[in-house]
Amino acid sequence: MNAHSSSSSSNNERIVRIGGASGFWGDSSVGAPQLVASGQIDYLVFDYLAELTMSILAGARLKKPELGYATDFVSVAMKAVLEDVVQQGIRVVSNAGGVNPQGCADALAALAAEQSIALKIAVVSGDDVSALLPQLRQQQPPVRELQSGAPLPERVLTANAYLGARPIQAALDAGAQVVITGRCVDSAVTLGVLMHEFGWQPGDHDLLAAGSLAGHIIECGCQATGGLHTDWDTVPDWPNIGYPIVECSADGRFVVTKPAGTGGKVTPAVVGEQMLYEIGDPSAYLLPDVVADFTQVRIEQAGEHRVRVHGARGRAPTASYKVCATYAEGFKTAAQLTIVGFDAVAKARRTGEAILARTRTLFARQGFESYSGTQLEVLGAESCYGPHAQALQTREAVLRLAVTHPRKEALELFAREVAPAGTSWAPGTTGAGGRPSVSPSIRQYAFLLDKSKVEARVSLDGQCIEMPRDAVVAAVADAPSPRHAAGDANAAASAAADAIEVPLIRLAWARSGDKGDTSNVGVIARHPALLPLLREQLTEARVAEWLAHLVEGTVTRYEVPGIGAFNFVGEQALGGGGMASLRNDPLGKGMGQILLAMPMRVGAALLALAEAGPKPLDTPP
Repeated sequence: MNAHSSSSSSNNERIVRIGGASGFWGDSSVGAPQLVASGQIDYLVFDYLAELTMSILAGARLKKPELGYATDFVSVAMKAVLEDVVQQGIRVVSNAGGVNPQGCADALAALAAEQSIALKIAVVSGDDVSALLPQLRQQQPPVRELQSGAPLPERVLTANAYLGARPIQAALDAGAQVVITGRCVDSAVTLGVLMHEFGWQPGDHDLLAAGSLAGHIIECGCQATGGLHTDWDTVPDWPNIGYPIVECSADGRFVVTKPAGTGGKVTPAVVGEQMLYEIGDPSAYLLPDVVADFTQVRIEQAGEHRVRVHGARGRAPTASYKVCATYAEGFKTAAQLTIVGFDAVAKARRTGEAILARTRTLFARQGFESYSGTQLEVLGAESCYGPHAQALQTREAVLRLAVTHPRKEALELFAREVAPAGTSWAPGTTGAGGRPSVSPSIRQYAFLLDKSKVEARVSLDGQCIEMPRDAVVAAVADAPSPRHAAGDANAAASAAADAIEVPLIRLAWARSGDKGDTSNVGVIARHPALLPLLREQLTEARVAEWLAHLVEGTVTRYEVPGIGAFNFVGEQALGGGGMASLRNDPLGKGMGQILLAMPMRVGAALLALAEAGPKPLDTPP
């Protein structure tokens, strides 16, 4: 039975249940069938699009005009569940359209026809702003990249505005069973559902913030049900981990859960980690529909694998859309070798240095300039920990060399000079495999664009749906975000006579994420009594020093008092960002783990609270 079919017609009593089946293009195929088979959902939403994904899809469309969308959405996910989705009355929203949402809709319509299923499919477009680029190049003041301030590149591959939830709401209002969008913010696929179901309007800022938070929690799939959890060893049954479900009320409150009988776990700590994932200032999370404030959100256990979330606040959105453009700049490749035996780390480093030295000499003979960028890492030797790496007597290490160059021929020469290490230098060299491939170096360029220049379009079965023109009202400037709360009388507890040094992981949970070349690390105290100690010792200056080998820019600390947490935002932290970075960890996934190794001084009583509970978020206040 459909979850809300038996509930009261009153919005105040009705619950809308939404399952998040995908966190990225490449997520497991088990999500959609699992959620549909559970009988616990009214809507199925999919998030597929990352910045790199958009450039990959653009390349696919150039080679074959009917492509340019996330093909797995049709050929894998919907093929597996389409009949059941229609029979159960489940409606579907997905941003699988990529750079060709109509092509995605056509492919889904063909699948439905093959299965003799009548299906009303809506398409949301208008996010592609490539046609505006010539005009933008002439405007004053000139377009500037949000983080670096760089001018607009000459050769842009894609340029897509992050649309909001209103077009999705309009499509569902018109009766669409499936809504396919191009680029929209990840949380919009959920917010659009809730705006449709509860009649939320553009001025309902608190509700829009709450719905956006619900979408943010489930937009990364199993990260809301125990995936990437700091206490990973407490998360049961990884192979059968459940995908997330949010049960939402008209007042903006929602419960996070998962299908019955699945693996994983849903606790306030798990949900809290995901709330802080990939955000900047938690009091001003900028979205097309609302500026959300998560600082006073409360997260409480509401039963086994059930977590209640409430307290999001919102204010008017800005007058701009964020646009993500991609462009090509030179070429890149990466190669790996395994080194076995005594002094494996030293042998690996010398091997990498030798390859770079030899190829630079060969470049000069060919008349090539030197590399535009290089990255030498020894995996297994804690390279990512920089000066905090522990001395390891490992007898197996992986050399990783990533390089960029303006000319493809230079990197093809590099690729040929990797395998010769297997007979020329260090004993125990193996694992070369085939020659590494050379590809264009795709980079991200983000900028702001006045909303008046972008027109979202909605069509249902080929017929245009009229979109209401909302008044654009810029958010009013607010007081500075809570960065440094006043001192606490209990802070001296960190200097207790019996204080010992422990890694931060014994006192807190943490998760890190990325936005361009910025990385954030959300840190949640394991017990409220630890907050003064963390505030005292986990300062901006100390975190910046600990991560200095990775973060070149400033580090800003924000407080999130509702869940007893801090959010650290580091600029120029990812070697140029996900697509441009040469690092083995271009998205900063390990940044939180590295911070959790920071030594902290704590007295025995506080340490006992951290390790024995009660956990700070597991019990309602």
